[in-house]
Amino acid sequence: MHHFTIKAGALVAALMLSSALSIAADSKAQAPAEPPSKAKPADTGAKDKPADRKAKAKPAKQAPQLLVDINRAGKAELKKLPGVDDALADKIVAGRPYRSKADLVTRNIIPTGTYEALKRNVVAKPK
Repeated sequence: MHHFTIKAGALVAALMLSSALSIAADSKAQAPAEPPSKAKPADTGAKDKPADRKAKAKPAKQAPQLLVDINRAGKAELKKLPGVDDALADKIVAGRPYRSKADLVTRNIIPTGTYEALKRNVVAKPK
């Protein structure tokens, strides 16, 4: 029984030590950077303004694309979709109404590859 207590105590001590080291490493990683020194760097001619750094760090936000309703959209609006030409736009209009956007493929209106390209841009709202 005595050996079991010693082994259990050693195990608990090892776990506490490892968790303490883990917490210390995490807090060191989250610590703020040291303040910049008072010395000015040599002028290299290219200035990096804070606004420039923000522009580099954040990608430009894209305007959200509006979804095209395949049950209501006109031929011109359908032609703006990727892979849709005059002939496919005419087939989409002629095949209405659609219960879901997957009907475009299941009813052989458009090829699977074209559907994969445009499926994120379309919806099929009931009339």
